[in-house]
Amino acid sequence: MEYRLSSSLFHFPSPGNRIFLKHYPSHQDHPITKKKSISINKGGSISRNRSLAAVFCDALDDLITRHSFDPDALHPSVDPHRVLRDNFAPVSELPPTPCRVVRGTIPSALAGGAYIRNGPNPNHLPSGAHHLFEGDGMLHSLLLPSSEGGRAAIFSSRFVETYKYLVERRAGRPIFLSVFSGLCGFTGIARALVFFFRFLTMQVDPTKGIGLANTSLQFSNGRLHALCEYDLPYVVRLSPEDGDISTVGRIENNVSTKSTTAHPKTDPVTGETFSFSYGPIQPYVTYSHYDRDGKKSGPDVPIFSFKEPSFVHDFAITEHYAVFPDIQIVMKPAEIVRGRRMIGPDLEKVSRLGLLPRYATSDSEMRWFDVPGFNMVHVVNAWEEEGGEVVVIVAPNVSPIENAIDRFDLLHVSVEMARIDLRSGSVSRTLLSAENLDFGVIHRGYSGRKSRYAYLGVGDPMPKIRGVVKVDFELAGRGECVVARREFGVGCFGGEPFFVPASSKKSGGEEDDGYVVSYLHDEGKGESSFVVMDARSAELEILAEVVLPRRVPYGFHGLFVTEAELLSQQ
Repeated sequence: MEYRLSSSLFHFPSPGNRIFLKHYPSHQDHPITKKKSISINKGGSISRNRSLAAVFCDALDDLITRHSFDPDALHPSVDPHRVLRDNFAPVSELPPTPCRVVRGTIPSALAGGAYIRNGPNPNHLPSGAHHLFEGDGMLHSLLLPSSEGGRAAIFSSRFVETYKYLVERRAGRPIFLSVFSGLCGFTGIARALVFFFRFLTMQVDPTKGIGLANTSLQFSNGRLHALCEYDLPYVVRLSPEDGDISTVGRIENNVSTKSTTAHPKTDPVTGETFSFSYGPIQPYVTYSHYDRDGKKSGPDVPIFSFKEPSFVHDFAITEHYAVFPDIQIVMKPAEIVRGRRMIGPDLEKVSRLGLLPRYATSDSEMRWFDVPGFNMVHVVNAWEEEGGEVVVIVAPNVSPIENAIDRFDLLHVSVEMARIDLRSGSVSRTLLSAENLDFGVIHRGYSGRKSRYAYLGVGDPMPKIRGVVKVDFELAGRGECVVARREFGVGCFGGEPFFVPASSKKSGGEEDDGYVVSYLHDEGKGESSFVVMDARSAELEILAEVVLPRRVPYGFHGLFVTEAELLSQQ
């Protein structure tokens, strides 16, 4: 996939621009900007680093913060003093730091590779409401010793240097609007007007990106991408020599949309990548695909059969279809003036699944199937059976949907298998596990093809993960399908598991022959570690553990990049 760097002429604050730092309570490892003093030159003029327009907008933002127009604007789910606490509190960057293996031995399949986890990490104390989904993207990477040995594991934490991050680093304060929490009520409208004035006075240019790159990661065509769903991908590079992470730039060529999903799908057989974008303006969803070299294969396909702007976080592919969920979480911009957030539930809506041929040139071939109460936010896998006449989707089902944005502690996410019979148009559903499970992963060599096993995190509550389970799809219809389990222990929580095969599918290895990896955090000790589990054992036995030099905040999705992939980076 071609890319070019965004041009930006940023200047770091001069010595005369003093930054007053305030540590977040009880967390002394992350200085977050509280306020900034403006340097005044002789004659009373403001330093060239801060324009009069910028100072005016900063003052308005501060005024809005002190005198919120909405008495309920800081609901507990978006109160930064509640959200950014314990191991959800942000940390500062950490340059490459050696760390040691304290248990077992790193398997040869992982040697020389790197595990990278993405997640939100605010660089500045939020000026108002703050949702858990928000915060600047920070990558926490662990470069493992190569098979030749002689080197310690190397841990590093770096911000993805998005346009937003660079603008706010220069300003020393939050500038951009928060999608999930900032656009709410009259306070949100006031902040939007201030941001619009910043645009008119050329303080910001939203066309260069408004995203956080804080959700997930993808490796394709020799490039590592940091992703979020309301911006384009950012190319980052992890050095195989010292383990440091650098931001190369935002992808701007070879794309016609201004955003892309955080969960693109790559077909392991053809090497093609499939993606989509969504937003509040018709067409609400646009589908695209790329060949194995990252070149766009034909024009984008706008899907006009989405009747309203839905929250479409993930999708699936099969050998012949792209599968889209149309769930009960929707976007309603008009709700802002009613003092509500733009994204929320629609309890009267009937959830649907849409099947679009992978190489469709329009949405005229899209087929929709009603699946009441099936709210699929993440996908585990999908495939075809019976000669392509049946499409099978395995996914966690989020309920109750009214708590999906605001009350994670009240959510229960059960894993289901949905079977769509294309001949009759009927849909059947089978519960695979009634446990609270999400963040499911499979052997990537089976993506879009029939698979048997998945590994999912056990919520306690989501997004804190108290353990990992292994689910066997072949047990569908016979009760609980969990066949292996690892509990991390009292006060110890992990994140999304990731499966790393011990050998390639082409070599004839078993589907579950490999390892499950994740970061863990012991809240009692305040320490984090990286663990490698045996994917085939009934206890998901820990084979190796690396103690990290400092804690890793809870986050979202991760990725393991092999040594060969690291060396192939362009």
